[in-house]
Amino acid sequence: MKKRTYTCGLDAAIDVMGGKWKGLILFWLGEGPLRFGELRRSVEGISERMLILHLRELETSGLVHREVHQQVPPKVEYSLTDFGHTLLTALAPLGQWGEDHMERLRSIP
Repeated sequence: MKKRTYTCGLDAAIDVMGGKWKGLILFWLGEGPLRFGELRRSVEGISERMLILHLRELETSGLVHREVHQQVPPKVEYSLTDFGHTLLTALAPLGQWGEDHMERLRSIP
């Protein structure tokens, strides 16, 4: 496997969380562990396929933990790892910026 190279810290952060959905997935998991269906309902507009893909990528990156409970029917919960919480903390100011400027951003054609 080829080692990733980055030009700066922002490049590395965007590589891990690039895309429309990963930030929203991290946001909802920041509220606490969620089952797949709960997470899908929380992240409005995401397809099942896209959610599965992003959860796998976030798990591979070490940001999300997947726990399978051995019961019938099977129960799978997703939660943030400590590493995932550090990224969510770093994203909080960006989210606040979006909240502060949402009206202006909505008016951009």
